[in-house]
Amino acid sequence: MNPLAKQASANENPLRRDVRFLGHILGDVLVMQGGKELLDRVEKIRELTKQLRRSYDPAVLDQCKSEIRQLSPQMRQNVIRAFAIYFQLVNIAEQNHRVRRHRFYRRSEAGVVQPFSIEHAVQELKEKGMTAEQVEKALPFLSLELVITAHPTEAMRRTTLDIHHRIAELMMKLDHPYTTETEREEIRRNLLGEVTALWQSDELRRRKPTVMDEVRNGLYYIDETLFEVLPVVHQELTRCLNRIYPEKKWQVPSFLRFGSWIGGDRDGNPSVTPDVTWNTLVLQRNLIIRKYKEALQSLIKKLSYSTRRVSISDALCESLLRDEAEVQLEDVGQGKWRNENEPYRRKCTFMLARLHHTRTGKKELGAYRTAGEFIRDLTLIQESLRLHHADVLADHDLAHLIRQVELFGFHLLTLDIRQHSAEHEKALTEILGKLGIEERYDRLPEQEKISLLTELLQDPRPLTSPFVSYSPDTEKCLELFRMIARAKQEFGEEAIRNYLISMTQGTSDLLEVVLFAKEVGLHRLHGGKESRLHAVPLLETIDDLHRAEEIMEAYFQHPAFIPFYHGEQPGQEIMLGYSDSNKDGGVITANWELYQAQLRLNRLAEKYGLRLKFFHGRGGALGRGGGPLHRNILANPDSALLGGIKITEQGEVLSSRYSLRPIALRSLEQATASLLLSTTTAVTNGHHELDPAWEKAIEEVSGYALEQYQQLVFGDADFLGFFNDVTPLPEIGELKIGSRPARRKNSQQFEDLRAIPWVFAWTQTRYLFPAWFAAGTGLGKYLERNGEKGLRLLREMYQMWPFFHSLIDNLQMALAKADLVIAREYTSLAKDSAAGERLFKLIEKEFMLTREKVLAISEQEELLDRVPVIQESIRLRNPYVDPLSFIQVFLLAKRRKEENDQTLADSLLEEVLLTINGIAAGLRNTG
Repeated sequence: MNPLAKQASANENPLRRDVRFLGHILGDVLVMQGGKELLDRVEKIRELTKQLRRSYDPAVLDQCKSEIRQLSPQMRQNVIRAFAIYFQLVNIAEQNHRVRRHRFYRRSEAGVVQPFSIEHAVQELKEKGMTAEQVEKALPFLSLELVITAHPTEAMRRTTLDIHHRIAELMMKLDHPYTTETEREEIRRNLLGEVTALWQSDELRRRKPTVMDEVRNGLYYIDETLFEVLPVVHQELTRCLNRIYPEKKWQVPSFLRFGSWIGGDRDGNPSVTPDVTWNTLVLQRNLIIRKYKEALQSLIKKLSYSTRRVSISDALCESLLRDEAEVQLEDVGQGKWRNENEPYRRKCTFMLARLHHTRTGKKELGAYRTAGEFIRDLTLIQESLRLHHADVLADHDLAHLIRQVELFGFHLLTLDIRQHSAEHEKALTEILGKLGIEERYDRLPEQEKISLLTELLQDPRPLTSPFVSYSPDTEKCLELFRMIARAKQEFGEEAIRNYLISMTQGTSDLLEVVLFAKEVGLHRLHGGKESRLHAVPLLETIDDLHRAEEIMEAYFQHPAFIPFYHGEQPGQEIMLGYSDSNKDGGVITANWELYQAQLRLNRLAEKYGLRLKFFHGRGGALGRGGGPLHRNILANPDSALLGGIKITEQGEVLSSRYSLRPIALRSLEQATASLLLSTTTAVTNGHHELDPAWEKAIEEVSGYALEQYQQLVFGDADFLGFFNDVTPLPEIGELKIGSRPARRKNSQQFEDLRAIPWVFAWTQTRYLFPAWFAAGTGLGKYLERNGEKGLRLLREMYQMWPFFHSLIDNLQMALAKADLVIAREYTSLAKDSAAGERLFKLIEKEFMLTREKVLAISEQEELLDRVPVIQESIRLRNPYVDPLSFIQVFLLAKRRKEENDQTLADSLLEEVLLTINGIAAGLRNTG
């Protein structure tokens, strides 16, 4: 055994100890797989980059580049993989340390409560003087839905993530105080085997994942963690309320759910067909019924109660008689339960058969028609158990499963459908043209479109006919709506509720979807108003956000508008897009415009007696509205949470938050704590007006920042060429991490580039441009005009306003991860070197200005001084990310010179893709 691995003493920082321990194991693997020369090369390059970090020296930089140039192709690939795997191991160690800290608080003596935990939040409410009645009044308003999406999909393969999972479990065993030295040796041998497997496995996908691959990847997190964790979050809130407010017997509603876009989001992804969406719903139902069957099998082992020892309820007896008459048991599992004196086991056997028939669709054999019927059976067992004082099983196992059925039903996840508004307009133009109603609907002014749509919606006759042939695109649009109608019949109303409309730019975009819903019987105005498909606008650009009230007021006033109901409260869902608004206007303006849009739209909704549910389309990266989930919740206006909140959970965020149960529980606990505090405040205090001085200040900052951002991004003729040259954007398109194309159309225009590759490409270069650019000018010009008084006000806003606090903290995180010394190396790739140098200096100047102003407002000496754990993590990672960046620049330059030699270009591409994966792991995100 490597003697250095034994030096991790008990009093050493546990995280550093784990990183060192895993680092030594990786070192052993490198020697075994590539010889001592490989380890020596890796160490030499690492030492040079560490020297550069301690004190920048051009001579050391040249020496580092020379080392890289001298590497043979095979050695270079091994060096890339060594650094990339190191980051994977560091990430595992950091996740394990989060679990360790969480357990530390759980084991601590009374009075020591973990910050941002549910217990901490309930205690805070008590300390603020909130009564039990006030908290109880807020509970029905709690609603958080997290929606998993496939973009950007996880850059690592599922195989790699499975190995990570096994390494994490082995590392957790090392923490156990009773682990013997022999067991520790065994764990180390197993870890050596797993790291060897990492080294000997393909990191890169050889083909793009299909949509169904992405569906299975998303469902992995439900299967592995979330099915068990979600009920625990509800249980923890109940426990804390009962402990801190013991005067009440608390009933917590099912407020925390997951939804999905995977298999439903077809915007710009032709691979998402109606058949794919149907198959997604089938997969979801199959998974959830399997989970329920496993839970019932586990219950059967515990439900050995005999009628020779206890009496059961009459209701349970009657249900068994009904089951015997209705349920076909043949060819299902073990058939009829063999012991007549074990009624609970007999009941579970019938329930297993009903679940089987539900999955196969054989209703005549005794299937459940709804998940509510399954809950009723479980409740019968629970109530009967209480009659003979088997309360532990009733209040724990049964309550846990009942909560799971309440949360997941038979559909598992509500699937949102999303399509671009232009697709509906194009289909409707063809249909109306064939009918002779309007030749060019797509060319009509907005008001004329609305007038025509109003007439068509009020006419009960159908628009389409099976005897008329349409183009493939129109047929696909119509088939989608027919499939939604069939899916609701087969999988239940909750399977698909919402139809999201990308690039909603007018009220007609909403009414077109309502018209297609009417065509298949999902929207009815005659014989009683009813809507079974909710049209949801997605407001993405700055201009759309400015026009949001106009668009929504015309919709609310329209005779075809039917709200959805949460209990007795009518409402409307509205999605706000962070990615495109950020790409359109920069980070300061996008965030402020989105905040204002919520306030304005809430006031509009109140006028019509509606409550809005805002759906926040945030990405994993800071440049797309990312950041800690609980802080994102706190950053919204309190009043905007009263209709419930939805947030996308994208790509790499899924594995970092939800691959391990303790991490998933901590993340959802933090989110629940923030939601509880904000919602209770809003319900108790009512609408809270923003301080006019704060509003005026951020408005001024935003105006300056927008002008600076758009002047460069849209006004500088050299900028787009610079972006394409100095980033690995073309190569990212070859990284097979998602089924969706990088651009909405086959176009090189900036507007058609998706926000995901835009952010991903800038992140790779270490500029992190979308996450901070123009913030310095916005803040700086404001402070120039307002002096010391302005600085005091911005500091007050940072201390007192969660929105502004989150904005500044996200800026400092982005600035800390960015590195302009490394970014300058990418500038050498610019074809126009003079333009490249000019643009680099402009960006560098803005970076220094932003850093200066953020430090002044947050009153820190260095970025992240108040978050030393993250500050140290970035500091420790940089010497390992830097070599990958230097190698990537070298490879990009070489590949672009060798474009005519396809074999060499392909070989170099594979190495570039390995560096992309490694840098993504090092910086903890893709796009």
